[in-house]
Amino acid sequence: MLNTPRALRGMVTSPHHLASEAGLRVLRDGGNAIEATIAMAASLAVVYPHMTSIGGDGFWLVSKDGSEPVAIDACGGAAAAATPELYASRGFKTIPQRGPLAANTVAGTISGWGEALKLSAEMGGKLPLSRLVEDAAWSAENGFPVTASQQELTTSKLPELKDAPGFAATFLQDGAPPVEGALMKLPALGRTMKRLGEHGTDDFYRGAIAADLAADLAAAGSPVSAADLAAHRAQRRAALHVRVKGARIFNFPPPTQGLSSLMILALFDRLGVRQPEGFAHVHGLVESTKQAFLVRDRIIGDPGTMTEDAQSWLEATRLDQLAQRIDPNKALEWPQPASAGDTVWLGAIDKDGLSVSFIQSIFFEFGSGCVLPQTGIVWQNRGASFFLEGDGPRKIGAGRKPFHTLNPAMAHFDDGRVMVYVTMGGEGQPQTQAAVFSRYAMFGEKLQMAVTAPRWLLGKTWGEDSVTLKLENRFAPEVVSALRDAGHNVEMLGDYTSTMGHAGAIVRHPSGVFEGATDPRSDGAAMGF
Repeated sequence: MLNTPRALRGMVTSPHHLASEAGLRVLRDGGNAIEATIAMAASLAVVYPHMTSIGGDGFWLVSKDGSEPVAIDACGGAAAAATPELYASRGFKTIPQRGPLAANTVAGTISGWGEALKLSAEMGGKLPLSRLVEDAAWSAENGFPVTASQQELTTSKLPELKDAPGFAATFLQDGAPPVEGALMKLPALGRTMKRLGEHGTDDFYRGAIAADLAADLAAAGSPVSAADLAAHRAQRRAALHVRVKGARIFNFPPPTQGLSSLMILALFDRLGVRQPEGFAHVHGLVESTKQAFLVRDRIIGDPGTMTEDAQSWLEATRLDQLAQRIDPNKALEWPQPASAGDTVWLGAIDKDGLSVSFIQSIFFEFGSGCVLPQTGIVWQNRGASFFLEGDGPRKIGAGRKPFHTLNPAMAHFDDGRVMVYVTMGGEGQPQTQAAVFSRYAMFGEKLQMAVTAPRWLLGKTWGEDSVTLKLENRFAPEVVSALRDAGHNVEMLGDYTSTMGHAGAIVRHPSGVFEGATDPRSDGAAMGF
């Protein structure tokens, strides 16, 4: 990790050191931050297969020299055949979380790589995709060491994954979960990475790769068709934004929960908390989270069917009114349901001021569990977040985008600093963003300490069903007691638990000095040169 500010030509961070190394190699070869991010994304899809895949979705924020960020929406829509009637005919009252009927949306992330490469070319980027997938293809074909989290999650989730088409043949070794440190090879995925490098990202949707995907999806029993793939396009959109003291912060519009991430910090900024790490800090952010989640769960879903404008909830008068609902001494009762998820975040900033915050996900660990044999791709289960009943923006429908916990973050400080930051962790993503940003930007903590310090989570992630306020046990006992006395249903967890997500951040100062941080809860690294 690089926690001492240094003058560098660029910096990358990701939750796996091999992916960070792939991004750094691209920077060394003259690539820019966008190109480095694609290299990291490709590598993570190989070496962190329980966390992400090119069979998922992705969201980008890209800014140059403090300009308004470009938001690239690479979220796939629901298949035309994925109707309430389909699930009813199979006896389902809700969408299953695993298996072929959970694989009901187009995987959009590769289209986002393509749109990002177009944006990169507009900014002088020159490296071809074939160069950017080199490390990923090499690791897939020659092998990579299994991480502790891959062993743990393969073991714990095996009962619900073992019957998914292709899962056991791909991710078990001698019929059992792989052990930490074992060498795993994914040759079919390696060949797919090379094919993408040779033929381009469009081949995934309208070429030979698309034909293989459609055939394998049909054979598995997924409703996603060749026509669904062919109809998909990534989109450039405007980022959501709000001011807090000293900075403008940005996040992704619907169908993501980016609104809630911005609302939490904007509401907390209004509470006047002056000291970090005490009761007022944690309680204030948790209560801000509750207000933000109430809005999120009421309005956010498929942007084409939403009835309220997300940006309007970031207007000062609305935020002022919501902040007044927060009791500085008492917890709001919290019986609300929560969302699970597994994701990777990666960021890069280069010497020319090109900044990237990118997040890529397959939703649950290993997504739907379905592995497509001709390509080696794990398909996401993001569409499990759709509803089968009602008429709101989260009801399933042809081409509709599912609600996403993903939300990449970026900050432009009044003093010229630029920060990219975010985390994986489903329901915990906006909460961890708030913890990291408030510690660094509002209270002046060192960047690495802001990531390392003990965290909390209201709700669930990693398949947990409880909606307690979970705390790592490194908090001061008096803070824990004060939270309980205020009415929080506190549950204590371990020192450094992945339940809190894998966070990372990079800051570029106007002088050209960089700071980077990675999460000790992950296998990652922040690297620069």
